[in-house]
Amino acid sequence: MDKKTFYVTTPIYYPSGKLHIGHTYTTVAADAIARFKRFTGYDVKFLTGTDEHGQKIQRTAQEKGLEPKIYLDGMIEDIKKLWATMEISYDDFIRTTEERHTKVIQKIFEKLYNQGDIYKAEYEGWYCTPCESFWTQTQLLEGNKCPDCGREAHLAKEEAYFFKMSKYRDRLIEHFEKHPEFCFPEARKNEMLSNFLNESLEDLCVSRTTFDWGIKVPFDTKHVIYVWIDALCNYITALGYMSDDDREFKKYWPANVHMVGKEIVRFHSIIWPALLMALDVPLPKQVFGHGWILFGEDKMSKSKGNIVYPEPLIERYGIDALKYFLLREFTFGKDGNYTNRNFLGRLNSDLANDLGNLVSRTITMIQKYSDSSVPAPRVSGGFHDELRESANAVHGEFERAMDALQFSEGLESVWRLIRRTNKYIDETMPWALAKDEEKREELDTVLYNLAEAIRVVGVIISPLMHVTSGRIFEQLGLSGKDELTSWESVKEFGRLEAGTRVSRGEILFPRLDVEEELKALEQIFSPADSAEEQKPVEHKEEITIDDFAKLELRVGTIKHAEKHPKADKLLVLKIQIGSEQRQIVSGIAKYYSPEELVGKNIVVVCNLKPVKLRGIESQGMILAAATQDGSKLEIPTFFEMENGCEVS
Repeated sequence: MDKKTFYVTTPIYYPSGKLHIGHTYTTVAADAIARFKRFTGYDVKFLTGTDEHGQKIQRTAQEKGLEPKIYLDGMIEDIKKLWATMEISYDDFIRTTEERHTKVIQKIFEKLYNQGDIYKAEYEGWYCTPCESFWTQTQLLEGNKCPDCGREAHLAKEEAYFFKMSKYRDRLIEHFEKHPEFCFPEARKNEMLSNFLNESLEDLCVSRTTFDWGIKVPFDTKHVIYVWIDALCNYITALGYMSDDDREFKKYWPANVHMVGKEIVRFHSIIWPALLMALDVPLPKQVFGHGWILFGEDKMSKSKGNIVYPEPLIERYGIDALKYFLLREFTFGKDGNYTNRNFLGRLNSDLANDLGNLVSRTITMIQKYSDSSVPAPRVSGGFHDELRESANAVHGEFERAMDALQFSEGLESVWRLIRRTNKYIDETMPWALAKDEEKREELDTVLYNLAEAIRVVGVIISPLMHVTSGRIFEQLGLSGKDELTSWESVKEFGRLEAGTRVSRGEILFPRLDVEEELKALEQIFSPADSAEEQKPVEHKEEITIDDFAKLELRVGTIKHAEKHPKADKLLVLKIQIGSEQRQIVSGIAKYYSPEELVGKNIVVVCNLKPVKLRGIESQGMILAAATQDGSKLEIPTFFEMENGCEVS
């Protein structure tokens, strides 16, 4: 019998900067449901990726002196490293610069044009560059601000192709009415109906001529295909739609759920289904628009200096601590407020006090009172039956919550069992039972029930906290015993075998000194730019123009770059300076890969005395700018200057 399929997607992220926990929230949630569905027997396809075209990417790359693709390769490498750090279990990563995507996008555009759903006209409207969106005057906020991001929009006029979205308004409304679960939560659906669908739906601009970083319109190459068709169609191009091999498309489409932030629900619940209707492709089953993670009741923003990045939290507290907080603290679908104190409070109360303490106490008591062997249960009734009933209820409660994408409710059902099990210890007092040999059967039952309750907890949380589950199974002696760590194994309490050997490991979650940790986190997340502004610049001793004239600075072209064979922080560069080629060893390996340096025109100090660095001669130095703490370094580049030119 074939497995049921489940297709879940994140939005494809725009790689214009480092991802913070607001971005990772969507991906953690998608990973949680993907892992849960795999765990419960589904054939899962989990897609994420990056949206890599548009004016903003082109401008950013130019500002950095890079070709867009080279700039993007570095950004995508960082994003994939983050997902690896967070142990995100995606099955596919789609880049909109890949050939498998670009070819199909051109086919889609041509199909829609040939059937009359795309036409050519002239567009004049208010344009927001960061969002790459046109708006009507009535849609703008006060001061001609973009309704999505709040930045100022400007008037723009250009020839463009348009998609006849207005043609599909009635069908969209009908779909919303017949499928109330399609756009969720309810507030998002009502917003889409009242703000967009119940008013006139305008045709959509789907090409641009003011920039060229994008997929060309196949029959009119001065136009590039705009973000709506390019980016949104990734969900089907990744499956092989309109390609030579469309087996995955036939297998997994329609998607079970597109997980998106609330700011892009309109694109996914109105524009995307209209495009699919035009293509005669089934609509996704659900678009789920979750809320924002706020910082101190405010949206995270680089300009406000209130961004929290996941890497330092993972490094300090572990991957499961961050995942637990994101999934437990916030009701999925509503905005939630992040504070360092809330984060640390969850770690102490739920993970250290409730779960960590329960596992530690139980394993210690089995070692002490039963020679590290789980005894057989020998009595029933009273507190024992109450605990058993609580454990038997969790399986269904957790599954219902997960199917509704209510991760916080699912985890709360598990924590009710954890709290009930801790209470069971207080009610039965095994340390007192151990003093009376006549109560041995009672003690054995308590120890067994505690171990079995912890097994149930470990199994159920494994899709969301697999590292912690693995550590629980190790201490319970269940590593490698799939029959006791499967989803089916916790449908009924009592599957743990008597005689199983336990062994106490490290505490799952040590209790934290909150005030000390608050100071540490404040230092980690303090805005670097603000700190630098407040700190006075320390200047070196003054020099004269004659001193400066002693320096020979010239433009050089990096022809070859490789890692130093004996030093991880050093790169060995071959640099062409006019008719001369020099070898320079530079400590920039932390900031640049060899591949992204080749071809750059940079500034070389030519009259620096040669030195040997870890056995390789360096015949000069390249100029670079670095932050005071060394967290960021950039090499200034010259676009069109010939190598050998003097810099003065």
